[in-house]
Amino acid sequence: MSNSVNVANENGVAVVIIDNPPVNALSFHVREPLHAALAALRDDATVRAIVIVCAGRTFVAGADITEFSKPVQQPELRAIVALLETIAKPMVAAIHGTALGGGLELALGCHFRVADAGAKLGLPEVKLGLLPGGGGTVRLPRLVGAAKALGMIVSGTPISAGEAKAAGLVDAVFDGDLIAQAVRFAGEAAAKGGSFAPVRERRDRVAETDLAAFDRQAAELARKARGLEAPLACAEAVRNAITLPFDEALAAERALFVKLVAGDQSRAQRHLFFAEREAAKIQGKDVTRRKIARVGIIGAGTMGGGIAMAFANGGFPVTLLETGEEALQRGLAMIEKNYAVSVGRGSLTEEARQQRLGLFKGSTDYADLADCDLVIEAVFEDMAVKKVVFGKLDAVARPGAILATNTSYLDVDEIAASTSRPQDVLGMHFFSPANVMKLLEIVRADRTAPDALATVAELARRIGKVPVVVGVCHGFVGNRMLSARGAENEFLLLEGATPGQVDKAFTDFGWPMGPFQMGDLAGLDIGWRNRKARGQTAVIADTLCEQGRFGQKTGRGWYRYESGSREPVPDPEVEELIRAKAAEPGIARREIGADEIIERTLYPLVNEGARILEEGIAVRASDIDVVWANGYGFPIGKGGPMFWAGLEGAAKIVERLEHWHRRTGRAIFEPAPVLRRFAETGSWQVP
Repeated sequence: MSNSVNVANENGVAVVIIDNPPVNALSFHVREPLHAALAALRDDATVRAIVIVCAGRTFVAGADITEFSKPVQQPELRAIVALLETIAKPMVAAIHGTALGGGLELALGCHFRVADAGAKLGLPEVKLGLLPGGGGTVRLPRLVGAAKALGMIVSGTPISAGEAKAAGLVDAVFDGDLIAQAVRFAGEAAAKGGSFAPVRERRDRVAETDLAAFDRQAAELARKARGLEAPLACAEAVRNAITLPFDEALAAERALFVKLVAGDQSRAQRHLFFAEREAAKIQGKDVTRRKIARVGIIGAGTMGGGIAMAFANGGFPVTLLETGEEALQRGLAMIEKNYAVSVGRGSLTEEARQQRLGLFKGSTDYADLADCDLVIEAVFEDMAVKKVVFGKLDAVARPGAILATNTSYLDVDEIAASTSRPQDVLGMHFFSPANVMKLLEIVRADRTAPDALATVAELARRIGKVPVVVGVCHGFVGNRMLSARGAENEFLLLEGATPGQVDKAFTDFGWPMGPFQMGDLAGLDIGWRNRKARGQTAVIADTLCEQGRFGQKTGRGWYRYESGSREPVPDPEVEELIRAKAAEPGIARREIGADEIIERTLYPLVNEGARILEEGIAVRASDIDVVWANGYGFPIGKGGPMFWAGLEGAAKIVERLEHWHRRTGRAIFEPAPVLRRFAETGSWQVP
């Protein structure tokens, strides 16, 4: 047929093979020959059944996302599925690897679906700011019921073949030769004779829907959407599948899809999708990676333990080192507790827990790190302490081992210079909790070897992290920009805002929480310690810390937390402190609106990102977006700070920065040259 679609005949059962590596995306050059092949097989009297399979490591894993912003080329997926529904012979989709998005919608056009035991099935379009546009919201409820379909579509999370079988999505699960068993399954179905009803004709599952319960489920999902449009559209589309005739529900689904795909939120989320893949690319892809078989972690505290869990979760044996036996056992006990919580939640089996715990080896002797291929230091954020650790590590680590520091701020070049092997040293800045948070800033020092960098970037993906390579400066990309975002926080308070007003401006923007609530969650003493180490002060925050108000852990910070609750309660004592501190220099307090809060926090955030680009700390503006979307909670529907700058209007940002610079004289507001250039050209170009 073509390079991407071929047909074989197995005793009257036609096997249609899609071959479009790496993930068999439904690009136009696949859809066109696929449609032609299916039309021919429909009319071929010698063919009694049809099986659709895929070559390579997976079934169709989705549409070709690059086509979303282009004119539609026919035949599109909906036309192929419509063609499938005209075929009277038994149609079987044989699924291995993943059937995602358009791949699952293709399978939903068949009479039957069979799967390899290791397969996963899902409709993840919501993660791109979309809903399934090929009939998925209308057909899936007919097989699994409205409630199950709503959960799958709004979460975008794939389910296993076993769960799909139990739900009614898959008709059979096979071990062994999937194609042979799918051919046998199709042949047996043909031999039984009779008519084969397409999914569209099945209404039993949607007819039994408790609409009131469905609406309650949809309302709860809407509450969690935090301003994202796609989850709400998904819920609306599934509800249409229950209440409208089939073709009307399909038309409504398409209208919602067209609206979403043209919107800023989907553009932003698709930008992040491609940005993550671009960030993971390391120059010099032909560089040979170093072998990583065992990982060492120095420090068994919250961060070190989380990093150790991240590697154990990825299947790596881990040597966990502490200075003393008591601290080591405390760290290992916390790891056991964390895994036990996962078992209790049902997200981990007891067998998997035992398997992961078996990967840990505790030690208090640096010599036990000698067999490690990668060692990550996760000790106290103090340069002198880290240099001592790297000196000991340098003496015992094997030649070629990669030595990494988990520092959040410190100079990785200075740390590397304290060893005899700076080419093997780099930064691996994990985010807390390290076993959960996806972002990993990989800090490229001046003398870091290309193969060490490439090895760690590839390793990050193997343990489920999103890697971004950054350069050396205080705070790298994320924390440096965080400092810029927070530079005006106290000025806003002194001039008239309250912590609650600032935080509300952030949550209304789409952040999960505002800076003051986040400070209380992290612990105000952390920032206090950093400021003292750098000779800096914060008039209000330092006073709170001097009063022992460290946030949630002490029940008082910027807010009060009553009876162990994590719910922030405005504290009149804090507001009185703010007024008193404002009175000392004679600051006249005034009303401060949400627009001003955004201008004085998020505009400097973008501006600092522009400076980071100019200095080469980040290679691409999209890398900065990946950092902020995955590590700091920047709303994914806005695509990260640099993408959002384009939506907001870079010229507007420059104008307002200039306004605040004239008014305050503070350097944080002086527009960076790269930002000015972006305002003029629409491109984040660095000369």
